[in-house]
Parts: sequence; structure tokens; C-alpha cells
Amino acid sequence: MNKISKGQYLISCKNLKDPNFFKSVVLLVEHNEEGSMGFVMNRPTSHTVAQVLAGHFELPELNDLVFAGGPVETSALFILHNSPYLDMNEKPVIPGVYIGNSNDVFERVVQSAASGNDDIAYQVFLGCSGWAPGQLAGEILRGDWIQVPATGSDVFDQDPCEIWDREMQKQRHERGILPSSGFNPSMN
Repeated sequence: MNKISKGQYLISCKNLKDPNFFKSVVLLVEHNEEGSMGFVMNRPTSHTVAQVLAGHFELPELNDLVFAGGPVETSALFILHNSPYLDMNEKPVIPGVYIGNSNDVFERVVQSAASGNDDIAYQVFLGCSGWAPGQLAGEILRGDWIQVPATGSDVFDQDPCEIWDREMQKQRHERGILPSSGFNPSMN
């Protein structure tokens, strides 16, 4: 088993029966003796960022969708972004990926992107995924998750709904596993 650490993707396997994580890719943003935390990267909701933040500050109508980060703290908003300059106290999850940890940073990231700053990439999550101490290690040992390193370009992928399929295809190729679909018994 690979060492569990932040900055890894957890790719759900077929063994994982929890419907919250069916075909999910979770970016692990924290792992320590107190437990683990991450965000499901490929579960867009029907809510836009502008709708969700309407009571907090004014934004132009943004089409960016909010993602369901997981079944924990489902009324809390979280933001991942790529700007090291918005909060000098932030430490990256992985190079080029930061968690906004204040309302001020949250507002500056979204406002900056809304004003046309193409250098800013972000993703907003409603809720997160969490594991008690030792729980994630047990799930990995059981075969519920595959761990793979994440990169900043993957995190801010333009088509996050394709991450699971792409990562599973890579795993099949790297591990020499036969594809799980496409078998037609009549071809035998």
C-alpha cells in the first residue's frame, strides 16, 4: 500500500458500496493522526457559484457550477484555487492548488475570476469527504480506493466528469488489467 498523504486522488473502485462515492475521484487535502479530508472532484450540482454566493457578495452571473464535495458538512462551502498571492499563509495541497481558508480569500478568488482574470482557476464545493483516524487506511486495504498522485492541471480540469474514466483507464493500462467493458459474448 502506498503511504496516504494529502495531494493524492482516491479513485473509487467497484468494491466501494457507498453511493456517495460511486465512480468518484476524491482529492485528499488533509491526512494526519486526526483523520482525513477531501473533496469529490467529479460531482457537479445544478447550483452556480453566483447563486450560492448571492447572499454574501455581489457577482456577475457566473456559469461555474458548485460541486458536491462529499457527505460531510453539507452546508459548508469550500474553495480550491491556484493563486499563491491571495493568502500568503496558505500552504499548497499540491503545487499550484490551495484551499481558501477565509471569507476574504474566497471573495477575492471568485471576484478576480469574475472580473476576467484568466490566470485564476478555482472550484467551489458544498460539503466535503471525511474519515476518522484509521478509517481511510482500512478502506484502502479493503480495496475500496486506488491512490494516485494528483496534479494542479488535473484538479482544475475543464471536464471534471471525465476524471474517473480517465484515471481508471490509466490504472488498467499501468496495471495490465483488462478493460471492464466492451465484452460481447456473441463474438466468442
